[in-house]
Amino acid sequence: MSEMTPPIAILQEKKPSLGDEIPVEGETTEIINSSGHRDQLQRQYGILSICGMALTVDNAWVAIGTSLNVAIYNGGPPGVLYEFLMVSSVPSSGGVYHWATICPGPKQGRILGFFAGSLNFFGWLFDLASIVYIMSELVIQMYSLYHPSYVIQPWHIFIVLLLITWISIAITIFFNGYLPYLQQFGLFVVVVGGIVTIIVLAAMPKSHASSSFVWSDWQNNTGWGSGLAFLTGVLNGAFTIGTPDAVTHMSEEVPHPRKDLPRAIAAQIILGSISAFIFAIALFYGITDLDSVLNSNGSFPLAEVYAQATGSTSATFGLLFIIFLSLAPCLIGTFLTVGRTWWTLARDNATPASGLFSRVNEKLSCPVPATIFTGIMTTAFGAITIGSHTAFSDLVGSFVILTTASYAIAIGSHLFSGRQNIPHGPFWMGKAGFVVNAISFILIIFFNILFCFPYALPVSTATMNYNSVILAGVVVLTVFWWFVHGLRNYPGPKLEGLVLLDHTI
Repeated sequence: MSEMTPPIAILQEKKPSLGDEIPVEGETTEIINSSGHRDQLQRQYGILSICGMALTVDNAWVAIGTSLNVAIYNGGPPGVLYEFLMVSSVPSSGGVYHWATICPGPKQGRILGFFAGSLNFFGWLFDLASIVYIMSELVIQMYSLYHPSYVIQPWHIFIVLLLITWISIAITIFFNGYLPYLQQFGLFVVVVGGIVTIIVLAAMPKSHASSSFVWSDWQNNTGWGSGLAFLTGVLNGAFTIGTPDAVTHMSEEVPHPRKDLPRAIAAQIILGSISAFIFAIALFYGITDLDSVLNSNGSFPLAEVYAQATGSTSATFGLLFIIFLSLAPCLIGTFLTVGRTWWTLARDNATPASGLFSRVNEKLSCPVPATIFTGIMTTAFGAITIGSHTAFSDLVGSFVILTTASYAIAIGSHLFSGRQNIPHGPFWMGKAGFVVNAISFILIIFFNILFCFPYALPVSTATMNYNSVILAGVVVLTVFWWFVHGLRNYPGPKLEGLVLLDHTI
C-alpha cells in the first residue's frame, strides 16, 4: 500500500463473517481482521466479559452519584431525574475512527476519520483522568471518615492518584489474561452492589425526604431561565451514560464482535439507565439536608448523602467501599479503551512517534507503549489539580462534547452519503436508520451548543464554561498535526481487501 492509497478499495471475494480472519489477496499466510491488520491481541472476551466491561466502564449509577454536587444545581432533584431520562457494522478497535473513515467514502474518509479519531481519543483521555481523580477522592474520603480531624489537601489526592494510575497500568499490562474475569466481577458488583445500595438507601433512613422535594420542587441555582437550565443540565445525564463506544475499542479481543458488541452496548445503555435512575430516586429520598451536601468539606460529597441516609459511619464506609469495588474494573476497562484507541491510531501512522506506539507485546497481548502513554498523560492532567481544581474539572468535563463530536462526524457522514458506504451488520435498521441517524445528528449538534453555555449567571471565572475553548483547542491541534504530518504521511486505515457481507472494503 502506498502512502496515499485511498483507505477504501473494491475487490471481489466471497462472504466471510465479519471479524473472521481474512487472507490478504495474493498471500496465503498473512491474515487481516476488520481493522485491516493481523490479529495481535488475544480474542479472550466472551459475551459476559464484554457486557461486564460495558457496564463497569459506564458505571452509570456511580457516575450519577459522584457528579451529584454539580448536577443538582440545574433544577435540584427533579432536574437530575428528568434530565437523565432525555438523554455493529465494522467491529474494529478503532471504533468511531474507522466508521468515520468508511461512511463518507474514499474521497472524504481519510480526513474525516483522522479528525474523528483525534476527537474521540482526547475525549476518552479526559474521561480517564476524571475517573482516576474520582477514585482518588473516594479513597481519601474513606480514610477521613475515621479521622475527623484530618484536613484534606490537594496534594494528598494527587499522591493517591499517582498510586492508582500506575497500579492500574501495571495490572493492565502484566495481568491482561485475567482482565476478562475482572470485568465479570465488575458486572457482579455493579448489579448486586447497586441493588444493595438502593435497598440500604431506601430502608435505613429514619425519615425520608418528601416526594415534592424529589419530584416537583424545582431549584434553579444557575441564573438561567428554567427551560435553558433544564436543557444545559442534560449534560449531567450525558456524563452518566457517556461512553457507548467503550467496548468497540476492544473489537479485536472479542471472538464474535458483530453480534456481541451491539449487545454489550445495548446492555450498557438499557441496564445502566435503569439502575442509575432508580439509584437517583433512592438517593434523593435519603437526603435530609441538601445544603450540607452541597457545602460538604469532604472530598466526596456523596459520602454526606450516605451519612444522612444511614446515620452510621460504618454503613457509609460500606456503601463507599461498594463504589470503590465497582470503580476498580471501571478504571482498568477505561485504561484498556484509551490505550487501545491510541495504539489503533498509531498503527495507521496518525500519531507522533507512531513507530513506538504501534508496538504490541503479543506475549502480554497488550500495546505496552500506548498503555504507558495513557498513564503519563493521566499523571500530567492530575498534576493540574494541585494548582487549579476548576481548570481540571473543565478539562475532564469536556469529554462528553469531544466524544459526541466524533460520533457526529461518523453519523453525519453516514447520513449525507446516503448510508451506502458501510456494510450491513446483523442489526441493520433499514430505512428506519435514516430517521434514527438524522435525529441523533441533530441532537448532538443542538446539545453540544448548549453544553458550551456558561454554567451560571452572572458569568465569572469560576462559572465560565471552557468546553468550547477546549473543543476548539483540540480541533486546532488536530488541524496543525494534519498539515504537518497527516496530509502527506497518513494513509488512512488499511482497509483494502477487507470483505464485509455483500460489500468489500
